[in-house]
Amino acid sequence: MTKKFNIAVFHGDGIGPGIMGPTVKILTQMADASSGYDLIFQDAPAGAAHYAKTGESLPDASMDTARNADAILLSAMGLPDVRYTDGTEISPQIDLRKALTLFAGVRPVTVRKGQRTPLNLPAGKEIDFVLIRESTEGLFHSQGRGAVTDNEARETLLITRDISEKLFRFAFDLAQTRKQAGRGPGKVTCVDKANVFRAFAFFRELFDAEAAKHPDLTSDHAYVDATALWMVQKPWDFDVMVTENMFGDILSDLGAGLMGGLGLAPSADIGLDHAVFQPCHGSAPDIAGQDLANPFAMILSAAMMLDWLGIKHDNAAIRADGKRLRETVEDVVASGTYLTRDLGGTAGTDKAAGAVLDALFVS
Repeated sequence: MTKKFNIAVFHGDGIGPGIMGPTVKILTQMADASSGYDLIFQDAPAGAAHYAKTGESLPDASMDTARNADAILLSAMGLPDVRYTDGTEISPQIDLRKALTLFAGVRPVTVRKGQRTPLNLPAGKEIDFVLIRESTEGLFHSQGRGAVTDNEARETLLITRDISEKLFRFAFDLAQTRKQAGRGPGKVTCVDKANVFRAFAFFRELFDAEAAKHPDLTSDHAYVDATALWMVQKPWDFDVMVTENMFGDILSDLGAGLMGGLGLAPSADIGLDHAVFQPCHGSAPDIAGQDLANPFAMILSAAMMLDWLGIKHDNAAIRADGKRLRETVEDVVASGTYLTRDLGGTAGTDKAAGAVLDALFVS
């Protein structure tokens, strides 16, 4: 029997709908061509534009759609000129992370042979690692609730045993999955600042306890400042990296820079029962509706979704399609023929996405 998966779709703001449309088209055609799974898409209105019209940024009905879905596909959210009354940004994606306890922010960094990169990679070297950012605690814990007086401002960093243990278990499981797939040596690096902060010494202690349960995998530690250096000097040495929320926020953008920009940076926020898949970049309202946006990060996020669904539900067909979609995007990017403006090319959104679709289905 064909397995049906319900996908909650948040079309987003700015360029969001423009990159989500072709992504859903690709996913639909892949599902239609498969006998192993089917995808049912359910729209979930949310975002800054929706807030401007209705006064709600994430309606209860959309949250229910997300909560009841098998996976959540979310495009770029937010508009610079639409904010809450307190001046903070409208970011339903963060609300989803907190409401659904999506503790593992997964940020793959991949540079294949032939792909443009700001680095001068040694001959034969490629980059293929995953940064896992804890997404619900850390320095983001007190977001919007920091204490500010005339003389000082304070924010609270929170690291709990419960979330950290889940996070590290996820990291080692991912390293094992990557090793079995031939994508990494099975190594997990804890990125922290344990030499300065007691909270990070606690974080490292919990990491080491989980590492001891995986004698078939390798584990090590790196301070965050040294990690930033090594990501530039020797990024091919990393496999799976796991770190606190703020550190991960910064390092994930560095990882995107290694690939050539945020237009190639997919992401996922994953919990025990739910997962959101979205591009790392913003909504770029200045180019919305002009066929200029880069769709690759959105499509790569969809590939991550297929892979996650395949692993979670032991469905080989959808997992194989996730791998095929990811590799197809990587091949299109490496060819250099259908690059968008942000990557130094001239292709528009539809032509870039169309190149992926043609590569998937046209022999």
